[in-house]
Amino acid sequence: MTNMLEVTGLTTTFSKNERAFKVVDNLCLQVKKGESVGIVGESGCGKSVASLSMMRLLSKNGSIEGRIQLDGADLLRYSEKEMQKIRGKEIAMIFQEPMTSLNPVLTIGKQLSEGLEKHEGMNRAQSRQRVVELLTQVGISRANEIYHEYPHRLSGGMRQRVMIAMAIACHPKLLIADEPTTALDVTIQAQILDVMKKIQRELGMSLIMITHDLGVVAETCDRVLVMYAGQVIEAADVRTLLRSPKHPYTVGLIKSTPHNAKGLKRLHSIAGSVPTPDHYPKGCRFAPRCEKVMPICLEQNPPLLDVDQQSECRCWLYRENRESTAVNG
Repeated sequence: MTNMLEVTGLTTTFSKNERAFKVVDNLCLQVKKGESVGIVGESGCGKSVASLSMMRLLSKNGSIEGRIQLDGADLLRYSEKEMQKIRGKEIAMIFQEPMTSLNPVLTIGKQLSEGLEKHEGMNRAQSRQRVVELLTQVGISRANEIYHEYPHRLSGGMRQRVMIAMAIACHPKLLIADEPTTALDVTIQAQILDVMKKIQRELGMSLIMITHDLGVVAETCDRVLVMYAGQVIEAADVRTLLRSPKHPYTVGLIKSTPHNAKGLKRLHSIAGSVPTPDHYPKGCRFAPRCEKVMPICLEQNPPLLDVDQQSECRCWLYRENRESTAVNG
């Protein structure tokens, strides 16, 4: 199966007060056609910046290095005018908060019609019919009425469905969903995920799901990357990662997930917080919070190592294990 998206060495840097800070550091990612890949981690790990980098939607003080190939074409070689033709048509994104992503002074119908008229060359009557079909497809029963409504008149779940409809309007090859169920209650969250999975199957899209919720990853993804302080620290298929996490940070994330274990009085927590790009530690970026820290961790940042055929992990624990195996073997 060929790769729909291939990201190599993606490094995103922001400049402030004549200083440069790496917010995403040497990210490598492949997404096959029709595949779902999750990117997880705490707030501040660089997940959203990575997705905005792939869309080329950074602020003026941001710069990107590396390669971002969508179906063989390097997006970093395109001008902004060329990217405007690709966004929404070839690659689309569902943003975290639909209320701030939708224009409050334009009707739902007007906002969804814009992309269809621009990318598909539809006239007003054609785009209106297509918008009603899209709203129905994402589970909105009163599509003809919603067409004329303004965003503030809709619930959070309805606005999120509108954002999904907008993202899939032109049948993109790749959909990036950035925390698409944040701030929604559990019932609506499940409905939104079901809608996304159904549409992905119908359209054969590739999907990148960005979230801090491992339950969402388990529900929707084939493979998962764990990010910490701008770097990928673990990568595996979703079953391997959830059943046998390798990195101490991933272990902590899974332990901190609520479950029905008897006798559990308090949730596990990881001490400390994610370091900011201007205060990354000298060695492993997770070392100050790690329960298994070693002297080498404080001095050298580990590479992403192949642990086995299913997993990669950025941790010196596995370098030592491999070396001891080689000596004893």
